[in-house]
Amino acid sequence: MSVKDSKPNLTQSQAEELLGRVFGLTVTQMKSLPSYDDQNFHIRVSEGSEYVLKVMNSVDSKNSTLLELQTHAMSFLRQHGLPVPTAVPTLDGQLLSLEAIDTGSGSEVYLVRLLTYLSGTTLAKVPSSPQILYQVGKMAAKMDEILQKMEHPNIDALQRENFIWNLSNIPLLEKYVPVMDGDPVQQIVKDVIWLYKSEVLPKLGSFRKCINHGDFNDHNILVKPDGPAGYKISGIIDFGDMSSGYYVFELSITIMYMMIESPNPVDVGGPVLAGWESVFPLNGAERDSLYLLVLCRFCQSLVLARHACALYPENEEYLMTTAKTGIKIISKLWELGKEQVESHWFQGARKYLNQQSDVLP
Repeated sequence: MSVKDSKPNLTQSQAEELLGRVFGLTVTQMKSLPSYDDQNFHIRVSEGSEYVLKVMNSVDSKNSTLLELQTHAMSFLRQHGLPVPTAVPTLDGQLLSLEAIDTGSGSEVYLVRLLTYLSGTTLAKVPSSPQILYQVGKMAAKMDEILQKMEHPNIDALQRENFIWNLSNIPLLEKYVPVMDGDPVQQIVKDVIWLYKSEVLPKLGSFRKCINHGDFNDHNILVKPDGPAGYKISGIIDFGDMSSGYYVFELSITIMYMMIESPNPVDVGGPVLAGWESVFPLNGAERDSLYLLVLCRFCQSLVLARHACALYPENEEYLMTTAKTGIKIISKLWELGKEQVESHWFQGARKYLNQQSDVLP
């Protein structure tokens, strides 16, 4: 977790100066984009092109190796046909630039990147449908399969020991649970952490390893219209939570986030799972852990959002976007129980595939 004072706070004039000096670009339009720990700007330049300027928080800026890996991963995915942004070189030909910037409380050093801008609407803003959920599941599995083939001399940096958002580190949530004091859902969080330690940890050795995007949510997936009423994925953004993990982690994270904007969240698992298994079928241990891992991601979201609100109360609306709905959904999933939810998901996946085979010529 970043400390409170690590988040950048550049003015627009400072960002404009940075664009001109480091990248040789003249800004004609600029607007701030929401971000958890960093600072992002949507930029339009005099040539008409659009970019995203990313200023990393001062804690993560000290780990340039990790940022280099994320940048390399985006380029690697792009080379393999996935719609992801890529880094724009500085005037010196570098993909990252370390900049000393004074934002009002003394000079601090931040890593800066300029990424190509991907057009499209975030998935959160379009109606959920089984068809787009199937695409999302398929894309998540395809992305992890490609990332697993990636080579880099510093690939071990993705191990990210004690990274709080990795599902391997659910026990680390325990020290943050007191931020939920007074919330009825706190007991569910405690029970889920206990179940993770007793039922999921012993199975980790049976999970297939990979590199996870780690934040495949409805705000990090862009879509464009496809046909009269459908959509197709046009972009994948935000690789800041990339880390070494397991395939089933990515699926669990994806199912959890796809539930947030759905009017029928429990139904989401079926088509996402169908899309995922069209690329990468789960083994027995992975299937048996799916329900608990989805609950674990809800717990991460709820607990860490509350913790972040204590650090950044002025940003509470953005930080609690997922958590507000998440409280209702995790309570419903807990009430239904593992057997009923998993049965619904796996039957839903078969039902979706059967329906698709019926409409094909």
